[in-house]
Amino acid sequence: MISRMGAAALCLGMAQGALALEARIDGLEGDVADNVRYYLGDLEAAQYDRRRLEGEVVRRTREAMRVYGYYEPRVRSRLDEEEPPRYVSLSIEPGPQVVIEVLDIRLEGEAADDAPFRDTVDAFPLAEGDPLLHAPWDRMRSRLAGLALERGYFDWSFTDRRMEVRPFAESARLYLTLDSGQRYAFGDVTIRGSHIVKDRLRNLATFEPGQPYRAGQVALYAQRLGQTNWFSSVSVRPRLDARRELALAPPTLGWWNVVKTEGDAALPRVPSSRTATTDSPRLSALALAAVSRLHVPARPSMPIDVVLAPADRHHFETGIGYATDVGPRLQFGWNQPWINRYGHSLEHDLFLSQPEQQFSGTYLLPLDDPLRDQYRFQYGLRHRDNEDTQSNEATVELARRWEFDNRWVQTLFMRATYEDFTQGGEDESVFLYYPGVSWSRTRTRDPRFPTWGDRQRITLEYSDTAWGSDADFLRMTGNTEWIRMLGDDLRFVTRLALGAIETDDFSQIPPSLRFFTGGDRSVRGYGYETLAPRNEEGLLRGGQQMLAGSLEVQRRVTGNWWGAAFVDSGDAFDDWWPEQLNTGAGLGVRWISPVGPVRFDIAHPFDDEENSWRLHFAIGPEF
Repeated sequence: MISRMGAAALCLGMAQGALALEARIDGLEGDVADNVRYYLGDLEAAQYDRRRLEGEVVRRTREAMRVYGYYEPRVRSRLDEEEPPRYVSLSIEPGPQVVIEVLDIRLEGEAADDAPFRDTVDAFPLAEGDPLLHAPWDRMRSRLAGLALERGYFDWSFTDRRMEVRPFAESARLYLTLDSGQRYAFGDVTIRGSHIVKDRLRNLATFEPGQPYRAGQVALYAQRLGQTNWFSSVSVRPRLDARRELALAPPTLGWWNVVKTEGDAALPRVPSSRTATTDSPRLSALALAAVSRLHVPARPSMPIDVVLAPADRHHFETGIGYATDVGPRLQFGWNQPWINRYGHSLEHDLFLSQPEQQFSGTYLLPLDDPLRDQYRFQYGLRHRDNEDTQSNEATVELARRWEFDNRWVQTLFMRATYEDFTQGGEDESVFLYYPGVSWSRTRTRDPRFPTWGDRQRITLEYSDTAWGSDADFLRMTGNTEWIRMLGDDLRFVTRLALGAIETDDFSQIPPSLRFFTGGDRSVRGYGYETLAPRNEEGLLRGGQQMLAGSLEVQRRVTGNWWGAAFVDSGDAFDDWWPEQLNTGAGLGVRWISPVGPVRFDIAHPFDDEENSWRLHFAIGPEF
């Protein structure tokens, strides 16, 4: 019992002593007063006796005011009577504020003609006659130093860096000279530990040897290597510790050219049969440095070292989820990120849900630029049994993919599909051969829950009986989705989808190509793919055209919880333009979970007399 009381007393004493000292300030306000409170915020009174505590308070107060140009304040402090003190009352007369008398900022070397350096100096907010503020001065120095390393000025130095403050004259003189030296160029790229053909990896670099160095390009190269999924670890670094040779080749020194040096510079030590005497000629360090620069290469280079470790050859993934459209769902993946030295990859996916089961595979053949140019061979089997649709489908596809600088992706493909189906009570089987082309682009910030993003996709497909296909058709689809934020707590999500099929015999078009709407990601308030034209028996047969759109506003409630209000409208139909679009509206909740957003919606269908509301639940991001 006694030991427990002692432990409790010890904890209480520690907690009391850990309390920060509160500052009550008179005579000072604004940023300067806030800075004084910040400097005193971590001062623990229990660590000092009262006299030392008062001295520490005054010292920190003066230091906090100095960075705003107040070098001679009069500070009077009074601690409360508690032990240890809980607060201190400060009465401050700030005195005069030091003014900048001389401001001399210079750029020397090649940085003098480099725009980011000039912009940094031009953006310095202080001028002669302004009160002295330390923070902008320190930020500019740090920015210039950072730019020097980012842009390849590895020999940079501040040859003059002074802040001369004369409190008695209420003035300050600021001097800063950056000598950048020469800007380095990218050197050769050395790759170690790679199991992939090295030329293919060098093609991923966003720079060429001889181009001016930029640290951002090195980081982008590392990112692109990681995006290939060929490696378990990627390290891309400039060889900063590379030995820098003297500009003059080291001679074989004899007694006739041995000299002594003074200062820090020295020639290489070379054995000689004769040694120099103490009265030998001397060469100053400054003179030696000047001579050594006579034959400096036009542009020094910085080699880039790439160290890689191969990724595992087999990756397995499993996933489980639920959505009101398809109910429980399972997914299994087997991925081989590389299967040979050229970086070819192979992946298989198995998807299981109540209305649909699918097995698919993709073989990728990357070309010279593996991330942008690829051949893709896909194959898949799918079974569907949903509402009035029963279908067995087998598909193979060969595609060529390009990604352009504006991030649009163009894909040309040739697809062969066999589908045995029953749609709306009508049985049919078709064998289709058709080419197509698609253009798509996806841009997001924070893919888990984007605060900004958009996605576009346009696809054209054409089939003709002239080359053995069982149907003639031209199919066009377009989708666009946008996410934008207004402030930090208001989020807008909107989407639009449209499609059309031009054909002389719609009965030959399989369900996988017809249009249906309704469901979690289409028109909420209606069942999954229940909005489409029906036959005389009331069975769904799908539409030749489709139009669907949504507008959703989300508001942060607290933390990772958001509320949502939305309106969806759309339908599939045969004759363009539809007489009427089905509309649903409702409210929802969004939770940003560790595995992605969880969406729960209650929607009211305005055009369904049998149902007054419908629940929608899904897990996963919008894109």
